[in-house]
Amino acid sequence: MRNSGIWKVIGASSVGTLIEWYDFYIFGSLASILAEKFFPSANPTAAFLSTLATFAAGFVVRPFGALFFGRLGDLIGRKHTFMVTLLLMGGATFAIGCIPSYEQIGFLAPLLVLILRLLQGLALGGEYGGAATYVAEHSPENRRGFWTSWIQTTATIGLFVSLLVIMLTRTSMSPEDFDNWGWRIPFWASILMVLVSYVIRSNMSESPLFQKVKEEGRITKNPLKESFGKKENFKFVLLALFGAAMGQGVVWYTGQFYAMSFLEKVCYVDKAQSDSIMTTALLMGTPFFLLFGWLSDRIGRKHIMLFGMLIAALSYRPIYQAMYMTCDTSSLTVVKEVHSDKKNLITFHNGIKEKHTEKLHTGKVDKKISRVLPPQLKWNLILLIFIQVIFVTMVYGPIAAFLVELFPVQIRYTSMSLPYHIGNGVFGGLLPAISTYLATQASLDSSIQQPYLEGLWYPIGVSLICFVIGALFVKSDWKGKRLNLKQLPIKKYTGILWWLLALLVAYFGVIKLGLPKILHPKGTDDIVFGIIIVGILTPIVTVGLSIFGWYTLSGEYEKEN
Repeated sequence: MRNSGIWKVIGASSVGTLIEWYDFYIFGSLASILAEKFFPSANPTAAFLSTLATFAAGFVVRPFGALFFGRLGDLIGRKHTFMVTLLLMGGATFAIGCIPSYEQIGFLAPLLVLILRLLQGLALGGEYGGAATYVAEHSPENRRGFWTSWIQTTATIGLFVSLLVIMLTRTSMSPEDFDNWGWRIPFWASILMVLVSYVIRSNMSESPLFQKVKEEGRITKNPLKESFGKKENFKFVLLALFGAAMGQGVVWYTGQFYAMSFLEKVCYVDKAQSDSIMTTALLMGTPFFLLFGWLSDRIGRKHIMLFGMLIAALSYRPIYQAMYMTCDTSSLTVVKEVHSDKKNLITFHNGIKEKHTEKLHTGKVDKKISRVLPPQLKWNLILLIFIQVIFVTMVYGPIAAFLVELFPVQIRYTSMSLPYHIGNGVFGGLLPAISTYLATQASLDSSIQQPYLEGLWYPIGVSLICFVIGALFVKSDWKGKRLNLKQLPIKKYTGILWWLLALLVAYFGVIKLGLPKILHPKGTDDIVFGIIIVGILTPIVTVGLSIFGWYTLSGEYEKEN
């Protein structure tokens, strides 16, 4: 395909995918205010965790969207499938902006939000695989990494645009108006963007590779059975998940969503300044998606992604400690105090403006801290976030091409979508809720000196496990061909290690962590955490690693494919 043609394909695919990411992420970007509007305000921390859990629910159902829409995409085509996902996402997002608050309709408010959030997750589960497959099937093999990396920019740009729209909305009205109704505008605005994207996509043609398969009568009748019922393909699904996607997922969400939550909830950075820090760092880092996608066409996908996971895992605690110390005022001298009224206190600590606010919620006093940093400290935080975004670009830039090249055309949409959305939607999407919970619990233990860093053990552990599996089992390949693992000196007896790891996860996940939180909860956040561990993460890891270990012991990953 000529460059003019591929640019049209990338443009049409990227615009729609960007909008879907925007729709998906404005929920997370407005998590704090949504916690106040749609959940009981008696316990602000529990309300925020409930909002994160609802946010995460959209991620948990993404694999189901991947299965449903992936099957459609392999049966009827890529184009029509991701046009349906676009409309579903846009409609659900617009509707969230129309829901009355908890004070108006009670528990019906969080229920409606949850239902619409699930619809968003289903739509996104079908969107990404279709867009990535569509672009890859229009791209020459030796440039597939570069062209598909344009799709990879849409997730970060979607987050960037969501933050930008929120910032513009905030600055265009008073804080009171934004708190009362202005926060709904970013949700309403999405419907216009969705309609424009739908018109653009309706003029696109079908993928040439899928069209060829269709004309030759080679379309599979049962993509789900072909993808997951035959070990020749299912072993690659497991490898894609445990050797790439789950590590990529936690690095992505740590470097962007958890970083934003950490700034606001732990460092107490003012919301407007936090958004400014995130948007600047994201804008600076976005071109590196293209750089690492281009580089993967020359040196291979594996080493770039795995190095990104490893350096991220080793760097997270020092980086977040530096972020915390940048904003910490406990050891600074109070230069000036201003009592604006009886409920507000503004202090100045060597350039840091700190505001203490008290609000009365259902008979309880809710105390809040907000800090505005001077330019130098603000840029220090931007640099620390930017470094994390670089890790994101390393693991995320090449992964679309990596996943596409694992599977044949007939089942590509279905097969690549599931591991991607489990890795990102489950392992990554649950990260803010899990890490926030771990840090919150650690803060209750006086023996832990740095409780605000305890939430990082989750992404660090997942990244390191993924690094080991990817290093052992994923072959370096830079020619755009389906991976052939026969040449690797794999010791099949490492399968015993994966079985032992699966048993350890089952024991600690159910017996030590999950069930005690469910059976003896101290609050709703304990129940949510227990359900996440027992009902979602533990079954996926235990069953998946057990099968992966069996395939390893039986020599499946040493066979030529």
